[in-house]
Amino acid sequence: MTSIAPAAPLAVSADGSAPARFVRQTWAIAAADLIKLLRDPTELFTRAVQPALWLLVFGEVFTRIRAIPTGNLSYIEFMAPGVLAQSVLFSAIFFGISVIWERDLGIIHKLLVSPASRPALVMGKAVSAGLRGLSQAVIVYLLALLLGVRLQWSLPALGTVAVVVMLGSALFATFSLVVACIVKTRERFMGIGQVLTMPLFFASNAIYPLSIMPPWLRAIARGNPLTYVVDALRAAMLVGGHSGIGLAADGGFVVAVFLVLLWIAARLYPGLVR
Repeated sequence: MTSIAPAAPLAVSADGSAPARFVRQTWAIAAADLIKLLRDPTELFTRAVQPALWLLVFGEVFTRIRAIPTGNLSYIEFMAPGVLAQSVLFSAIFFGISVIWERDLGIIHKLLVSPASRPALVMGKAVSAGLRGLSQAVIVYLLALLLGVRLQWSLPALGTVAVVVMLGSALFATFSLVVACIVKTRERFMGIGQVLTMPLFFASNAIYPLSIMPPWLRAIARGNPLTYVVDALRAAMLVGGHSGIGLAADGGFVVAVFLVLLWIAARLYPGLVR
């Protein structure tokens, strides 16, 4: 950990137009985070365990039972986009603990005195999480292909999946950063992160449709960003898949929530070091 220096973010130039500076600063922060992943690629293999278990065990069993109505899709097909969204959620929701670790190492203090703006610092973390989320998509696609899931391979479909995965990862990573800025300690963060993941996952349409939920749970699911991520993925990933909410509504909701969280995180981020 200590060998990873934040040289790139600190070397960002303040020259150029404001949008250009923002893009350079954002990418510098994201690139520094991605270097960590390149230096420890074993993280990619450990991330494959959870989606493999869900698809190979839970998905295969419930496909045989046929207890959940999934329309023209088999249950394993219905579940594959939900498992991808779950993988994105579970990996991004603990993103904030790395920020607490960086604070303890003194890296955040250096970032805060760099030319990078607070929104660029947070956006850089979000972009890094989004790019990491693409690795989850590759893993789930390979597993789904192995299980005979009918996937769409057209460029528009793959592009839509990539955008949705990146947006979902960025949203939940930013939410994680907000939590980290509030609780400020690793122990508290781990406890809260574990409490948040299960309700977000089960109060969504990841493993069962909204139509079979009781009204109170359906109302909660309608306000859960993961529901919209899953709905968009289900329409874009699968042959015969469709959006029950509408792709425009899915994308609009996820983007709106992300922007709100980005604004909150940018305001709270300096307080992490106090």
